Amino acid sequence: MPLIQDIFKKYGAAYLEKYGKTMPSIHKKALLAMMDCRTKSLGGEIYFCNKCKQFHYSYHSCGNRHCALCGNNDAGKWILKNRGMMLPFTYFLATFTMPEELRILCRKNQRVFYSILFKASSDALKLLAKDKKYLGADIAMIGILHSWTRALIYHPHVHYLIPGGGITDKGKKYVLVMIRS
Repeated sequence: MPLIQDIFKKYGAAYLEKYGKTMPSIHKKALLAMMDCRTKSLGGEIYFCNKCKQFHYSYHSCGNRHCALCGNNDAGKWILKNRGMMLPFTYFLATFTMPEELRILCRKNQRVFYSILFKASSDALKLLAKDKKYLGADIAMIGILHSWTRALIYHPHVHYLIPGGGITDKGKKYVLVMIRS
């Protein structure tokens, strides 16, 4: 399977020619950065390897958080750094997707629509959790926006990671989710 960078190198110029004037500037910046990532256009460094006794050239990375090469390293570091903050409970994943009928409008007004998606979905989760029928507590969560599928189809959705419990009685008590089998 080709890297996203290979796809951008092959089709990026044509895509920019056709859609560049209507693309959000942040998308254009990310696309251009990924096209140049670890290529001679960003320069590099010469390193000497004591093991093989040879010089090696290493190209600079773009450092863009959307880059599959650079962002993946950052994601791994973020996970390791924040793992210690996780509560020792079961965690749940909830996903909310932008309705297909709204995706064309969403793509043209991303800031507004993504804010609405986060607000509506997090409010829905909080409301359900507060209901004694489900948990009867305030919950914590972290939401991550994904705007594309693995097949590179525009499909905005938010993944929430939710610890299996919540706080009641003004923070004095913690309620765990009871899992029924």
